Amino acid sequence: MILGIFIVWMGFFDENSWINHREFDKEINKLQVEKDYYKSQIDQDKDYINKHNDREELEKFAREEYHMKKENEEIYIIEYDTLPKE
Repeated sequence: MILGIFIVWMGFFDENSWINHREFDKEINKLQVEKDYYKSQIDQDKDYINKHNDREELEKFAREEYHMKKENEEIYIIEYDTLPKE
């Protein structure tokens, strides 16, 4: 009788109950997934930063993204029609 009450108490009502442990484990798994995601994002950003530390890569990026140009240089931007022809 007392053992049964103890098991029920520890399984459901105690601060360290089985239910609380399950919820904590789910939260830990969720946080681990977030941690892995942010670590991969940090690695991608580090690669991106390192790539743009090179002067040639930085110039290429500025030309492609911001349409910058050198003096006495002309740039032509060609846009393709995205509408299907009938």
